[in-house]
Amino acid sequence: MTVNFTPGDLVRARGREWVALPSPQDGILALRPLSGSENDTVILDPKLEILPVEPARFNLPADAAATVQAKAALLADAMRLTLRRGAGPFRSAAQLAFEPRTYQLVPLLMALRLPVPRLLVADDVGIGKTIEAGLILRELMDRGEVDAFSVLCPPHLVDQWLGELKARFGIDAVAVTSGTASRLERSLPLAQTLFDAYPFTVVSLDYIKAEKRREGFARACPDFVIVDEAHACVGTHQGRQQRFELLSELARDPERRMVLLTATPHSGDEDAFARLLSLIEPSFASMDFDDARYRERLARHFVQRRRIDLISGDWDEDRAFPKHETTEFAYRLTEAHRRFQEAVLDYCFGIVSRAGSGQRERRLAFWGTLALMRCVGSSPAAALSALRNRMATESDRLEPQIYDEDSDDEDAVDLEPGTAFDADPELLALVKEAEALIGKPDPKLAALVDALTPLIKKGVNPVVFCRFLATAEHVRDGLRKAFPKLTIEAVTGVLTPDERRDRVADMATADDEKPVQRILVATDCLSEGINLQQLFDTVVHYDLSWNPTRHQQREGRVDRFGQPAELVRSIMMFSPDSAIDGAVLEVILRKAEEIRKATGVTVPLPEERGPVTDALMASMMLRRGVSRQLTLDLRLDDGAKVMETRWRDAAENEKKSRARFAQNAMKPQEVAPEWEKVRTLLGSPAEARLFVERAMARFGVPLETRKTLLLAHVDALDAGLRERLKEHDLTGSVRLATAEPAPSGTALLTRTHPLTATLAEALVEASLDPESLSGLGIGRVGAWPTAAVQQVTRIALLRLRFKLTVHARKERLLLAEEAALVAIQGGGIVAFGDTAREWLNTPATSDLAPVARDRFVAKAREDLPSLLGGPIADFVRSRAQELMQDHARLRAASGSASRVTVEAVLPPDVIGLFVLIPGEA
Repeated sequence: MTVNFTPGDLVRARGREWVALPSPQDGILALRPLSGSENDTVILDPKLEILPVEPARFNLPADAAATVQAKAALLADAMRLTLRRGAGPFRSAAQLAFEPRTYQLVPLLMALRLPVPRLLVADDVGIGKTIEAGLILRELMDRGEVDAFSVLCPPHLVDQWLGELKARFGIDAVAVTSGTASRLERSLPLAQTLFDAYPFTVVSLDYIKAEKRREGFARACPDFVIVDEAHACVGTHQGRQQRFELLSELARDPERRMVLLTATPHSGDEDAFARLLSLIEPSFASMDFDDARYRERLARHFVQRRRIDLISGDWDEDRAFPKHETTEFAYRLTEAHRRFQEAVLDYCFGIVSRAGSGQRERRLAFWGTLALMRCVGSSPAAALSALRNRMATESDRLEPQIYDEDSDDEDAVDLEPGTAFDADPELLALVKEAEALIGKPDPKLAALVDALTPLIKKGVNPVVFCRFLATAEHVRDGLRKAFPKLTIEAVTGVLTPDERRDRVADMATADDEKPVQRILVATDCLSEGINLQQLFDTVVHYDLSWNPTRHQQREGRVDRFGQPAELVRSIMMFSPDSAIDGAVLEVILRKAEEIRKATGVTVPLPEERGPVTDALMASMMLRRGVSRQLTLDLRLDDGAKVMETRWRDAAENEKKSRARFAQNAMKPQEVAPEWEKVRTLLGSPAEARLFVERAMARFGVPLETRKTLLLAHVDALDAGLRERLKEHDLTGSVRLATAEPAPSGTALLTRTHPLTATLAEALVEASLDPESLSGLGIGRVGAWPTAAVQQVTRIALLRLRFKLTVHARKERLLLAEEAALVAIQGGGIVAFGDTAREWLNTPATSDLAPVARDRFVAKAREDLPSLLGGPIADFVRSRAQELMQDHARLRAASGSASRVTVEAVLPPDVIGLFVLIPGEA
């Protein structure tokens, strides 16, 4: 006989009871053991089983062990914390290892309102775009709408994405890069693609954009795609064009869900913005931005918020971000250093004045000059490296290096460029002068020590950003001498991305009582890709970036969501004696700051860099006292005017874009109540902490409190628990944080933390299986006197199961579960939820004689069948109706057209039955 099972049904197979989950295909069963976790799920074909798969019931056994009040309360908490298929409208809530901020739920609601979610999430740096995209992904996975996905991102972000998906969302993905793809493909059958074998992938854009891979990926690509740094896919460079062609091909499939992430969607470039929008909907590329109907359509797909929007509006998100204090630190050059800089400038101006009259020849001379000047302004070590080296790359490649633009295929270049000039006595003299300065005290380095000394005394942990490798090593060595007790490391482009991550991670090691103070010296290879907020709280711009966006990126590594410090500092160093610093401040950085104050965001330099180059050259010449006539002869005088006009035009476009597309449709009051309701059902971080404290104490290994941290000495636990925890890399003394943001080296103690989940699963198993952890005495029945009630009250600990049917274009049947406590007096339910939990948690006033306990329990068991068929069944049905209304409210708030029906699976599982007796028995 063939029996059809649907999600939520109980079945007996292979000698034990299981819960049926949504089936992967007809005729196949997905089963999760009643006393196990999601990780214990099996897939089986009933026709191949030796014993038939049969319907089952979950009854309270006649020999269920008795327990005491404290253990009964612990079991109730464990039951709630083990469930991962929540019945509420936010299906993903039970899977998250963090508490999302209210504002981070807005993109999720926007995605839920769209039949095929396509979003451009353009929030500021550090607000949490990765979290927002992950929430959408996790929710759609838990709703059964997404079975496979790919995250496409620049290569330096691949590992960061893998870590975020695993740590925050419990998703194990694999990296697909030039270094991993061949190994992954080696063991696959010929007919199987890498993306068939590995449904969850994080893919390097630069690996997959190549023409030979692009077409194959477009065919095999999953129907849910996240694109990080999406603005880097719509430029005029060849690499960006390849990326755009790839994304355009993916976007042609109207059923493919896509979430594009960028902090700079517009940047004043209307054409690039239109191309980006075309990936969401082709018609968006050619419509009028001033058309109200167009903006209304686009607003359903586009969310863009500045940090100030979130801390000054209705969101109440002040503590989501630290306060940011920005200062400038001016220092004086010594006579020798000032003379050297001026000598290099004079030499460079001579090169420029002798350049040919052709536009290209003169521009190449300018680029070579500016490249050398950047090194001279950085440090004598960088200047010496540049003066000694001959040009190793094409002169045309100098421009992106000068303006701190990363190439499409590499991390930020921090090697000093070689000089493009022929060796002559004047150049050789400059080399000797630079060599002489290497052995002399460096006024810039001394100024850095002066700036850091008072901050180090306050306990800060700075990141010092340098432009060139030689400078970074020079600064690291100098700081080690100045602060010998601190941990000081340098991370530069000579390290591989893995080595950079490891070096930063190694700095987190600290003694629990006295954390080690640290300074990181880094080049711009770290300005994107590795989040530093857990270890550092201050950014020093040792070298001024010639790209204002780079300053924002540097600070964004530290000043971002999850920064535990309440104050983040940034310090910009410059010398008023330096014509180089003066020109950069005047031509680029001061104007960028004006634009930032006007628009609320940093607008990149105009793409055409010719006027910028002219303006910088003119400013340096005039600061050095070069004849104004030369600047006029070289037609440099117009550069500043042209650049400023184009930059202000870009800023105005950006300002208009912000005003047009500000996300005001979603209000926090529409989101927060539903999320709060889910938290109440699942257990908050505070409740997870209380459970872990009780459980560890019950296992004989109480948590140790260390200031703001908790230490869980898991090596002292039972051998079986130790093995389980070791699978999650939890050994020794585990450091736990009890509030966000979690300090470095700790993890927030939530319901999904492996320690919480493992303890909860172990306790539930101990109650259901007498042979599991038998020494704990976690029984399923009990009776005790308590001050919580005025008459005899039975409390039933129930596991409720519901079948959720989503009525959309493709109807889906899902399984949902909840833990519930109901309090029964006489023949009716008098309390449930928090009230019943409070009664169960009230300590017993005394012990009850075993014979009396057994009599109360026997009577409760005798009445249980009638209760299950009467008031408890009515309670479960009413809960199903309430859930249906919750789903309807959320879908109405998000504007979704789909509908959810909820059907109760009866009878519910009775996990525990406890009798509370008023006062003394």
